[in-house]
Order: sequence, then structure tokens, then C-alpha cells
Amino acid sequence: MDLIITSERLILCKLTQDNFADLREMLQDSDVMYAWEHTFSDTQVQEWLERQFERYKKTSIGFWAAIEKETGKMVGQIGLAWTDIEGERVLELEYMLKKAHWHKGFAVEGGRACLNYAFDEMGVDSVYAPIRPENQRSIKVAETLGFEVCGEYVKHYNGKDMRHLIYVIASKSKPPHTG
Repeated sequence: MDLIITSERLILCKLTQDNFADLREMLQDSDVMYAWEHTFSDTQVQEWLERQFERYKKTSIGFWAAIEKETGKMVGQIGLAWTDIEGERVLELEYMLKKAHWHKGFAVEGGRACLNYAFDEMGVDSVYAPIRPENQRSIKVAETLGFEVCGEYVKHYNGKDMRHLIYVIASKSKPPHTG
């Protein structure tokens, strides 16, 4: 296990090929993937996993396996990734949990641990969370963590234009970018 971050109940570590079944469970669940407007085939799940491996090689960050300490089971994936929002490279907080682990505080706990890592270890000024307006569960997590809306944009994904709200949180020492 390539440990990245720990919190009270979670270990966040790099995904491995052994996480394929857990990823498939999430990425093929229409309730989990409703904001994406599609589920993934087995081939797409493997491609997702390989994209994380590439992120780790290039930047050392990406979606990480969120492992519950008490059970040793993967409850979801939570992490940080560099992304472009309207031409600006920003650090994004990402979280996705298996449906069985919704409403247990794991996304907030893992998200908070990632924010601490981003601000304290990576030294970034702000972290973003682009979220579809329909995704009320993700919005609730972001707002609980202290994110605020600073704009919106349209992301072209899977042949569709998808409106996203841009949430941002700044480190305690610097104001957020409001571009």
C-alpha cells in the first residue's frame, strides 16, 4: 500500500490494479455516476485506473483509494488532481464513494485531509471543485468543507456540454481566485 494521507477513519493511498473490482462497483453504479450521465464499461474502468497511474507518475497525485481503517475495505476514491478550468491550471478536489458508504461523513473527512495536504504539503493557494448543479450531494460536501461558488463554466464531456459550478476554497493565508 502506497500510503499518501491518513485521517481518523481513512487511509488514502494510490490505487492499484487490485482495486479494479471496487472501481467497477462505483463506476458501473448508475446512482453513483448520475452526474456523469453514464456508467463505465469494464474497458473504461481499466482506462480510468490507468489514467490514475499516469497522474501518479507525472504529478504524484490523483484519485486515491479511500480505505476504511476499521475494515480495510475500499469505501471510495478521494484525491487531488491538476485540471484545466477555462484555460487555467488549478488543483481540484475529487471524491466518489460507493453507494453503501454515502451519508457516513467519509467524503468530508477525506476531503478535509486532502485540503490539509494541498495547503500544508503542496503549498497551493486554493483548491477547486467543479460540480454539476444537479449534484446536490457533492455540493453539500463542498459547502461543508468551506468551498464557495466563484463562477461557472461548460465542460464538454462524452459528446455533451455540461454546466458546472466552480467551487473554490483558499488557504487560510490567501484569498481565493475569483476569475
